[in-house]
Amino acid sequence: MSQHNEVGKIGEDLAREYLEKNGYKILEQNYKTKYAEIDLVAEKSEGFLTKPKLVFVEVRTKVGEQWGTPEDTINKAKLWKVLQNAKSYTAFAKWQGSCRIDAICIVLKPRDKHGAPGSGDFSVQRLTHHKNIIAG
Repeated sequence: MSQHNEVGKIGEDLAREYLEKNGYKILEQNYKTKYAEIDLVAEKSEGFLTKPKLVFVEVRTKVGEQWGTPEDTINKAKLWKVLQNAKSYTAFAKWQGSCRIDAICIVLKPRDKHGAPGSGDFSVQRLTHHKNIIAG
């Protein structure tokens, strides 16, 4: 597995763990549509008497921020794909409730002081959950 794929997998697993600890029920991970892939699909109950909300999560992970932040990698084209994926999933699942699109941006720091590629040994420098990144 390339370091890029390894970092992405680590980020998705960290995001999943974070969401589960914060009361989200994970429905799908790496769900493929004809447009691309949805990193995580989750349900979140907003209250006792309300229906759960369907949450599509785009996970962006980088090692360090010397060449930009994970947030910098979310552009209009990426947002369009995420929106199309969400529409495709809700149609397939026949979802009638509300939904939103979130991003979880993670910055990893190599534990190896030299940052050797492929070491796979990272610590979390920052995890930020951006809710409702596409309003409307």
